[in-house]
Amino acid sequence: MLFFGLQMFLKEYLSKPVTMADVDEAEGIVTAHGLPFNRAGWTHIVAKHGGFLPLLIEALPEGTLVRRGVPVAQVVNTDPECYWLTSYIETALLRAIWYPSTVASNSRKVKQIIQPILEKTCEDPAAALPFRLHDFGARGTTSFEQAGIGGAAHLVNFMGTDTVSAVLFARRYYGADMAGFSIPASEHSTMTSWGQEREAEAYGNMIDRFGSKGLYAVVSDSYDINNAVTEIWGKQLKDRVQAAGGTLVVRPDSGDPVETPVQVVRQLAYAFGTHLNAKGYKVLDNSVRVIQGDGISPADIGLILGRLEAFGFSAENIAFGMGAGLLQKVNRDTYSFAMKANARQDTGGAAPGTTSTSARRR
Repeated sequence: MLFFGLQMFLKEYLSKPVTMADVDEAEGIVTAHGLPFNRAGWTHIVAKHGGFLPLLIEALPEGTLVRRGVPVAQVVNTDPECYWLTSYIETALLRAIWYPSTVASNSRKVKQIIQPILEKTCEDPAAALPFRLHDFGARGTTSFEQAGIGGAAHLVNFMGTDTVSAVLFARRYYGADMAGFSIPASEHSTMTSWGQEREAEAYGNMIDRFGSKGLYAVVSDSYDINNAVTEIWGKQLKDRVQAAGGTLVVRPDSGDPVETPVQVVRQLAYAFGTHLNAKGYKVLDNSVRVIQGDGISPADIGLILGRLEAFGFSAENIAFGMGAGLLQKVNRDTYSFAMKANARQDTGGAAPGTTSTSARRR
């Protein structure tokens, strides 16, 4: 498990003091909710500590890799009058850790799938690896904040993202000037608005606007991905793609998530040609590449790369995009996160620590 994300919570929430207005609001909500409210305790925190919580939070350095069951953080009360406070912070602190750590860990697992195949088949795997997995997940999350937190966690491992809040959070909370990058890309509405009879014109417009500026992606399955690749890109627009000087990234966005991208790579190889790299694997003409971002799972990525290798292709020919599978299809039990009491101190002195037998994290 890759530990990440605590700093965002500390800076955004615990660095701001609680005020008496906050206490008044909380009392009204909690009592109406049917629960007792510790007004005296919260008033004490405002009066004695200026509204800052008297807690000591200790944690491993973010980015640390640990096994399940290894505590990554602990919280200790520093004011005997606020013995109750560590339990109050449990939900917020646990949530602040488990979600970004889980996304960062899953993203790292994908990196571990891609890296060995890149090292085997690509001349410069270190340069290619940071852009092999792109974050498409912002619209699949529940909120702007979740997209920012989860998206920043992904950027621990990769540098490709369409989640703008991720680069904002990485800058705001970690001082990263620009942690992630993207490229101009079309979507289905901008392609289908031209009409099927003008599909080639729609693609040609992308060449005219972005073809000389580096990488640009064009979703190509609005009508028939095979026709788009073999006839339109591979014949009608081939010379324009190559003459533009940039790199077209063809995006198949439907069909079998494993078979379709492999087929597209082979079709582009037939139309545009390939060369053998120093490791003996085929690399598409520099004017074309592929990205698969529809329904992708880590297992699918491994299958796609394995099949491409079997056909003699380098892994550098393709990149991947993940959406909800990256930022949303996770939960607290993915890596067995929990927060447990480990020790207490009585008025008369310290009592022996009682460590939970649970395998979950503190």
